[in-house]
Amino acid sequence: MAAQELNAIAKSIVADHKGVLAADESTGTIKKRFDAIGVESTEENRRAYRNLLFTTPGSEECVGGVILYDETIRQAADDGTPFPELLASKGVVPGIKVDLGAQDLAGHPGEKVTEGLDGLRARFAEYHGLGARFSKWRAVITIGDGIPTDACLHVNAHALARYAALSQEAGIVPIVEPEVLMDADNSIERCHEVTSRTLHLVFEELDRQGVALEGMLLKPNMVISGKGCPTQALAAEVAERTIDCFLRRVPAMVPGIVFLSGGQSEIEATENLNAISRVGGPWPLSFSYGRALQASALEAWRGDPASVEAGQDAFLHRARMNALAAAGDWSAELEEAVAA
Repeated sequence: MAAQELNAIAKSIVADHKGVLAADESTGTIKKRFDAIGVESTEENRRAYRNLLFTTPGSEECVGGVILYDETIRQAADDGTPFPELLASKGVVPGIKVDLGAQDLAGHPGEKVTEGLDGLRARFAEYHGLGARFSKWRAVITIGDGIPTDACLHVNAHALARYAALSQEAGIVPIVEPEVLMDADNSIERCHEVTSRTLHLVFEELDRQGVALEGMLLKPNMVISGKGCPTQALAAEVAERTIDCFLRRVPAMVPGIVFLSGGQSEIEATENLNAISRVGGPWPLSFSYGRALQASALEAWRGDPASVEAGQDAFLHRARMNALAAAGDWSAELEEAVAA
């Protein structure tokens, strides 16, 4: 597929301040989510929950793309419509997670490398046939004593670029996700430094491997204080440092940046996105959230068929709040007023 066609798909996902719903939790991850609300993680329960999200009336006004898991892209809505077809009928682009998870990096204790390149060309061909028009690959970068090492950053950048090239070859827009984790006790300054190094190497490798930057989306972490840091930066500083870092490292031709929430609470993720959007840059800025879009919906649903509408209301509320944040139009007062 030509770069301009990939560019059109990428732009449509983030058009009008829309973002991405990350509904690509692995079977193991969604089991943890279901365990927390007392729901058994069966294939039918997983299907029913994704059906709740994907059929939420009006969500297509705020969500431009949905990342699916291998199981989910093969499932169908209550009326028998395959999920990718259902999403596409609402103007929402169906996507697919293609990496096979982060594994220990040999010779580098405490560091990870993402696997899944073997056989990826054939999997892309199948996923395109199933309706996927964008994909996602996540690399995990850990901050710690003496890490990340250059070796870790290089192997993950290389894998991200190989993945992105294969995705574009298949006519599928790649979402490149280099996540610098926020789980440590590092300062926001340290996060800025590591995020800057990571993005520099990722874009260097994307260029080396001939990836069309206009036909991809970037899914990065925000520049933020580690969870264990005694000084937690406020939203204004998160925004200032994030945009500073990205202006230095992310080419303006990238058609969109969709931030991951990285374990932030629903409100934190919305507030920080709003502050970042108000500072702004040459790219559309939006969200690609999992837990930060779904936590309230899961809690409202709790596996009860009678609570589907309550779950949808909670999901739609968060989607709307984040779409407002992507426009820089969110406020805590508005959040409270709408909730009331």
